[in-house]
Amino acid sequence: MKPAPFDWQAPESLEAALALKAAHGDGARFIAGGQSLVPAMNFRVAQPGLLIDLSRVAGLDSLAWLPDGSLRIGATVRYRTIERDAEVACRLPLLTEALAEVAHPQIRTRGTLGGNLSHADPASEMPAVMVALDARMVLQRAGGAREVAARDFFLAPLTTALAEDEMLAAIVVPPLPAGTGTAFLEVARRRGDYAMMGVAAVLRRDGAGRCAEARMVFCSAGPTPMAAPRAAAMLVGTALTPGDIAAAAKAATAEIEPMGSVQASPAYQLHLAGVLAARALATAAERAA
Repeated sequence: MKPAPFDWQAPESLEAALALKAAHGDGARFIAGGQSLVPAMNFRVAQPGLLIDLSRVAGLDSLAWLPDGSLRIGATVRYRTIERDAEVACRLPLLTEALAEVAHPQIRTRGTLGGNLSHADPASEMPAVMVALDARMVLQRAGGAREVAARDFFLAPLTTALAEDEMLAAIVVPPLPAGTGTAFLEVARRRGDYAMMGVAAVLRRDGAGRCAEARMVFCSAGPTPMAAPRAAAMLVGTALTPGDIAAAAKAATAEIEPMGSVQASPAYQLHLAGVLAARALATAAERAA
């Protein structure tokens, strides 16, 4: 339960932090809240030679609404800041609803969204939510930046599209169109445990009340956040009746790959996925109305 030896540096600018990462590559890791990285280091799952502390870097801990209505979330913004923001709750309620399920208040007070997403644990809620919200990841390196869609960011367990000299600098979440309803549900053995299964649902109704767009993304359902695009497409054009929702929820279980754990077998996870998807879709449909 002790980490391997490591060095620590706390640069005061983003440029200095990125220069350190470029110089040390995979041998360096950024640290902000440390709620995912430090336990991994204690178990020696992660053994960086250098930790680059981002706590002194100005500008990474801000929430900003962009002119197009998108929300830009700096990498070191803490869960609690997002969870308690009234405008986020009004304009992006899926974020607020899902964050309430993340671990415990102590973890949410210290943990950062950027750190969580960079850790890329497929059992975590936030990667699935970012995919469901069609978020964009801003990846920055010394001398430049690029954007990657959330659906392309998570490659495998604990593996992302980040190059060895890049950091996740911000997350941009687009606005929800009018007529959109969202919902997040999960089941865990105990409050605060990793979910045995979780699902984020996003539905948009057109002017006639029929489904114009649908997304379902699961956590704890495979090696990455697992979307179910074929099942979601079944809902488009429907009136979102209970029968429509039940059929889509059942179909979604064919698009995920739960691996099982000490808490739940793959068969039980599939059962949970169907039940939770039906409930989340029904709630999102009601909210969209």
